[in-house]
Amino acid sequence: METIRFILLDIDYVTENGKPVVRLFGNQRGISKGEPIIALDKSFKPYIYVVPENDPESCIKQIYTLDVDEVKRVMKKDVGVEKELLKVVLHHPQDVPKLRDKILALSEVKDIREHDIPFYRRYLMDKGIFPMAEVEVRGKIKAPKSVPSVVTDNEKLCILEIDGKVNEINGKIPDLKVMSFDIEVRNPKGMPSSDRDEIIMISLASNFGLQRVISTKESSFEYVETVEDEKTMIKRFSDIVNLENPDIIVGYSSDNFDLPYINDRAKKLKIPFKISVDGSDLKSLRRGYTSAAVARGRVHVDLYPIMRRHLTLDRYTLERVYEELFGEEKDDIKGDKIWEYWDSGGEKLEKLFEYSLDDAVSAFKVAEKMLPINRELTRIIGQPLSDISRMASGQMVEWFLIRKAYEVNEVIPNKPSQYEYSKRRGLTYVGGYVKDPVKGLHENIVAFDFKSLYPSIIISKNISPDTLITGASNEEYHTAPEVPYKFKKEPKGFIPSVIGDLLEERVKIKNLMIETDDPVEKRILNVQQEALKTLANSMYGVYGYARFRWYSRECADAVTAWGRDYIKNTMKEAEKYGFKAIYADTDGFYATYTGKTKN
Repeated sequence: METIRFILLDIDYVTENGKPVVRLFGNQRGISKGEPIIALDKSFKPYIYVVPENDPESCIKQIYTLDVDEVKRVMKKDVGVEKELLKVVLHHPQDVPKLRDKILALSEVKDIREHDIPFYRRYLMDKGIFPMAEVEVRGKIKAPKSVPSVVTDNEKLCILEIDGKVNEINGKIPDLKVMSFDIEVRNPKGMPSSDRDEIIMISLASNFGLQRVISTKESSFEYVETVEDEKTMIKRFSDIVNLENPDIIVGYSSDNFDLPYINDRAKKLKIPFKISVDGSDLKSLRRGYTSAAVARGRVHVDLYPIMRRHLTLDRYTLERVYEELFGEEKDDIKGDKIWEYWDSGGEKLEKLFEYSLDDAVSAFKVAEKMLPINRELTRIIGQPLSDISRMASGQMVEWFLIRKAYEVNEVIPNKPSQYEYSKRRGLTYVGGYVKDPVKGLHENIVAFDFKSLYPSIIISKNISPDTLITGASNEEYHTAPEVPYKFKKEPKGFIPSVIGDLLEERVKIKNLMIETDDPVEKRILNVQQEALKTLANSMYGVYGYARFRWYSRECADAVTAWGRDYIKNTMKEAEKYGFKAIYADTDGFYATYTGKTKN
């Protein structure tokens, strides 16, 4: 038996002999020689929860008429209420969609829950481990070629079959190897087509000293590596990836263009393109609302969806994003002119080499700025960086709450059906207070801003589906203004508790930032508090989001009602001290100081 520690980068599962095998991909960098590892866990099984109609024992007997592995009686909280549910363990993740409707159709079954949690995400929650953190596993080392799920010739790859627990180790995570890439295509007929248009350059930049442009034409620049043909270029790119073994590969629009394009060209040229740790082909998988290009064992991050989430811009080209982040313009050659620069040779070709490298370098600089907060969000939310980087803000909040619900033994609500979603969308509620701006030029302007208004309201008024009072009650409660909703003062609701913990943790980290004189520690702490801020600020509108598992029109209506009440009352109070509001929107307002006070 061997005990090995590694940084958990990625996770998936495969099927061997009809059974699921969870694969944990990582790197021992900073712990040993930086060798890649795949840890295999054959012990984990999928499960769902069943809400029995009446008698649990009768329900268990009916469920056992189907091909299930095991049924257990368990106690879980459901919207804060303790209930007895049945945990139905299945043989394989694919059995969940196969048996879901059959189980639901049983006469003794009232409902099923948590049937829509992906298997690998379930594993991370149940095992209490977090991607981008260090984990420790114990088991038997196996030769790669003896494992059916691994087809690589990489002799440095460590394969371990887990025999026991997977433990998270609390420690400082070493810097990871990051490499950016970009391709240029000769496209004289307009939009590039992988069926006809060849790749003419692949550029690379990294945090481990690699800056290069691979091309079939020569250049006076030392960073240009000339190869014989496009086939050799693609092979050289994959060889560099496998030799250098970067933990994270980044591109810009690389999900929908660069990686699929290289893959398509490799197929057309009838050559392999393998940059996955396990030797598998590049895959296109659904992640959130988009398709992700996935190289197993490496984290591929497309910066485009990250920038869409973090910035509000008129357009999201790499040039525009770079200008916004760094306040300077980057080199630019219009896409429909690239082939002309290539064919012209001479100075134009040299300019194209410069532009190609600049694309990779610019993408890397953007990654340097944006990856830290996304790595930290990964460690907070507990889902893989490849998933986190493609999630919308609402999805991140939901998966954070799913993990927290598991930790407090709360059964997770199902996603809404299409009918329920359409029904929710038809329901409306009044939003935040908006005062139209007073026309004219104003001076002596003062801004009044509520700090985290909606999260603060949710916490202070204990607004949560599990605290909503729907009938007569002798308990103490908060009554919302304008709308007929009441919320228990005690106990603390699930979502208010989670948001409160987030904000408290952020305050602690900001205090640590003030106390430390170490610039490195201060920078790390700042990333952590920014990640917590991002998550907390994303929570204010979730109750009203129609696809949200914890959707509640009543909660959403109450939050905005209290928000309007606070804004209006503060504006009235400010008038007593000589401030006249000239514009207001949701969580703050602008006022001019008139000097006229009210007694």
